[in-house]
Formats: sequence, C-alpha cells, structure tokens
Amino acid sequence: MRRTILSSAVGVAVTAVLSAASLPSASAADAAGTGGTADKATVASFQRMTQAVLGQRTAALLDTAPARREALRSDARVGLAAGLARAEDTAVSSLRDRKARLAAAGEAYGAGNTQVSVDKVKISGGRADVEVTETTTLTYKNAHGSEPATTGFQAHHNVTFAASHGRWELTAIKSEDAGAPAVNEPAAPVANPVDADPPEGTPAATSWPAAARPKTAGSSGYNYAAMAAYAEKYWNNYNPAYPHYNGAGGDCTNFISQSLKAGGWKDAPGADSDYHSWWSNSSGQSWSWVGVNEWSWFALSSKRVTNLANVYQLGVGDILQMDFDRDGSKDHSMIVTYRSPSGMPYVTYHSNNTYRRSVASLVMSNPNAVYFAYRT
Repeated sequence: MRRTILSSAVGVAVTAVLSAASLPSASAADAAGTGGTADKATVASFQRMTQAVLGQRTAALLDTAPARREALRSDARVGLAAGLARAEDTAVSSLRDRKARLAAAGEAYGAGNTQVSVDKVKISGGRADVEVTETTTLTYKNAHGSEPATTGFQAHHNVTFAASHGRWELTAIKSEDAGAPAVNEPAAPVANPVDADPPEGTPAATSWPAAARPKTAGSSGYNYAAMAAYAEKYWNNYNPAYPHYNGAGGDCTNFISQSLKAGGWKDAPGADSDYHSWWSNSSGQSWSWVGVNEWSWFALSSKRVTNLANVYQLGVGDILQMDFDRDGSKDHSMIVTYRSPSGMPYVTYHSNNTYRRSVASLVMSNPNAVYFAYRT
C-alpha cells in the first residue's frame, strides 16, 4: 500500500557510535552481541528507514493528488515490522483527516520536506535504540501578502529496531519532546462515547451439516452476484482504483469492502477512526474499510450484517472472519463467492490471494481458530 517518500539525503550525523570492529555489514542477528556499536552502512540504513516513515507522515498533510502508496522499501539490512506497518497505515489515515480539517479552516500545505539525522545508536541484546532528530519544513499553499511562506520544526524521536531473521526491523518510533505535538505527529484516537464497547460478533459453530439458512437474492436490496463477480475478477488481479495493503498488514478486509461496495453497500461518512463510518476515496480509507475488527464493529453496529450460527450457513455475498490464535482479536476476512448444491460455501480472499476455497478446507486446516459468520 505504501509509497516510499524519501527526501534527498543530506548526510547522517552520528555521535559516538562508529567502530572498526562493529556491526557486520549483512547480519543483524550477529549484531546482537557486538558490544553496542554500529557501522556506517547500518546507521545509514537506520536513518533511511526512519526518514521514509516520518516523510510519509509529512506527505499525508500535503494538498496534492494522493499517490498510490506501496510498502516501504526494505532491503537486506533493514525493514519495517508488520505491527508498525499497520500502525503507520492508521497514522497516515488520521493525518489525512487532519489535512481535511485544516483545509476547512483555510490552511493547506503545497510542499513539504522531512530530513532525519542520527544522533546516537545503542545496541544491546538484539535491539538497537536510535536517537534521531527530525527537521521538517512545510510550505503554505497560496500564501499572500504578509502571510508566512513556510512553517517548520525540529523533533526528537527514540527509534527502536529489533534483530530479526538476519536483518533489522523498525518496530517503534516514540517522540521524546515535551510540549505540543508536531503537526505531522499522529494523535491517539478520541474515544467514542457512543457504543464504547463495540459489538464483537458471536462465534459460529463449525459442525457439518448445518441447519438451513437460505439466503434470498435481492431481499436486502444488495446485489450478491455482483459482489461475487467483483471478488472473482480481482482475486489475483488487483483493481488499480484502490490502494492495496499487501506487505503492510494484509489486504483481506480492504478486498471484502471493495466487493461489498460493488454489490451496493453505500459509504457511511465520518471520521476515519470512528468505526461507525465506512468509506474509501482519493484521500484514504476509514479504519473500518481496511481493519478486520473495525469492519465487524461497523457492520454489526450499522445492522448491515447479522450473525450466523454456523459457518456452513454462509451464502454468496456473506462474510467469514477468523481469529487464528483465539486471542479475541479477529485476524482475517473472506467473502463467499459460490455455494454448491450440497450446501458447501466457497470463499475468495486476498492475503494470500485465494479463489473459491471451501469452508471445509479452512476448518480442517485451522481447527483451533474461532470463526465468525455474517449474513449481509
């Protein structure tokens, strides 16, 4: 989903971190025991990845045509941890919402530049703590007369990398400054006072056969055949009208949202972090459009779906979700695109891209998972 946004490098400021007998050039796993130092190439990789992430935050505020975002570029030395990739998706989405609110107040930025310098690196036990300074400049769009042309700031961050599979992965970025947060620093979502405890859904049984729950085509006003046709058209040939999230937390819920919209689901406007909203447009997507749990909260609270008692009751256009490790958080979303005369539902999904997999295959391959079946 992400596009790497890199400003031209202006050099890396490193204090007291270099050593001739420091981190080997290729292996983060070996680095864990090297005594707290890093070589120039590794420090440059830390700088590059941190600058890419912070640069994306800045770019989300710019009043320009949004580019299709792809996964942040990784290499043999450094990458982005999956958990932080998901967090940054959320951050960028919230910053785009901030951009819209700023525009409503008459403020817009036409250009931006983010540079990062590395101040200190400490390595211990497979973990690298990197202190960095961010310098960001934003240019006001359409400034006139006595209005300022630019705004800028410096911010200090503690950035954490972990050794994983022979390289470093960026796992966390934490602001070290007191005072007002920077304009490109994501804010924690505001708790919604309504439905403070979102609906979690009812786990579905996996016993075969199941009591019949026939689904009448068109009774809800939705076109289930169109949902299935969309999913089967784009199961491995992505629609360029939408961003995708492979490599950045998974594309499964983004894919089912597209399919549901193709069959008649209408946007529900609102803040991107509010699970009562559901939308996708050129500025981004609501969390409920792309998040597994957030989608279920929206779908249940809006009454667009109801729970089914058994996974084998699913019909075309219905949604199946899974909690792989039974930790209470759903992990995967799929849409039913075919149901056999004998009553077997078949699901199609992204991440991994799959066409018409039988629900029986899922259940037999994942017997310890918790399943949630939704009638749309």
